[in-house]
Amino acid sequence: MTMHAFVIGVQWDRLLVWDFATRQQVVVITPNARWFRRGNVVSIRYNGVMTNSIPPQIYAWSIIALPWSGPGCNRC
Repeated sequence: MTMHAFVIGVQWDRLLVWDFATRQQVVVITPNARWFRRGNVVSIRYNGVMTNSIPPQIYAWSIIALPWSGPGCNRC
């Protein structure tokens, strides 16, 4: 599965993101978290499994930063 999201927090091995599709916060477990910054828009590939915690958690297979043109962006 693929999730498009806005990064709202960065820790050493995880990101806190706002998922555009579900409009909820999600914790993304990834060893590459330090490559991203708050405000990045990202595309996250994962296996579709999401924990039933609050906020839910996923393990990312890959994450790439996407170009973003602001709140009115139609590509997001």
